[in-house]
Amino acid sequence: MSKKRTITGIFLSIFLALSIALIGGEGYNLVLPALYIFLVHWVFFFHAYFFQTEHYFDAIGSLIFISLSLIALYFFRNIYSVIIGIMVITWALRLGSFLFTRVKEAGKDSRFTEMKKDFLWFLLTWSISGLWVFLTYAAGLNAMISSENFGFSDLDLIEYLGIIVGSIFWLLGFLLEVISDYQKRTFRKNPKNLDKFIVHGLWAWSRHPNYFGEILLWFGIAIIALPTLEGWRYITLISPLFVYLLLTRVSGIPILERAANKKWGDDPKYLSYKKNTPLLVLRKPKNS
Repeated sequence: MSKKRTITGIFLSIFLALSIALIGGEGYNLVLPALYIFLVHWVFFFHAYFFQTEHYFDAIGSLIFISLSLIALYFFRNIYSVIIGIMVITWALRLGSFLFTRVKEAGKDSRFTEMKKDFLWFLLTWSISGLWVFLTYAAGLNAMISSENFGFSDLDLIEYLGIIVGSIFWLLGFLLEVISDYQKRTFRKNPKNLDKFIVHGLWAWSRHPNYFGEILLWFGIAIIALPTLEGWRYITLISPLFVYLLLTRVSGIPILERAANKKWGDDPKYLSYKKNTPLLVLRKPKNS
């Protein structure tokens, strides 16, 4: 990647995050979290570059989600900071530990083999991760720091329904992500499955059930946050849309699909699996 494109990407990541923070927050309520997110990423970037390691990349994102939630819980003690904070902490602890364990067991993350050798390219990746954390959490943070409802008795009907419906979406998405990750990890641990693709469990219902769960749970948090938003703060509803576009158009599904096509593209069994199994949204297998 050229130096010009890399530097442009770094500045665009910062500019986009701060623009959403300024427009979608009240005063500097979202600007300070955005700056905190980038600063922590950059501190750990220097450590990662100096020691040429990518082992903590995913874990740092989870750590920032957790620390932001705890800070919001401490300074803004309302029903939204409690509910959303617990949801995000639970999700981040589970996913962060899962990804950290996975890269430790593998010994490396091949995405970073060449990238970590280039200072600016590696910095861009850490900056984009900062943008991911902020945009993903923007709607939830907005609700946590702006609500003055301290208990369920302070909620109106719309807020109450938002919490119920959003919590159902979050729980369903969280369970889908946990179960599908567990199934795939168990599948890969079996030496007999080396160089094979998983076709059972939730993976018979979708080629990427874990990403479907991830999208659902962040839509759930957005539904919870929705009744607390007004005016320009609605712009932070970009959160679930950003997660969807990121996973389906940029870094998640497209990369895995290309890798799978390269590896099994001539395998009739894989072609049949690909033809009969939805890309994302779960659908009952035809042979069930």
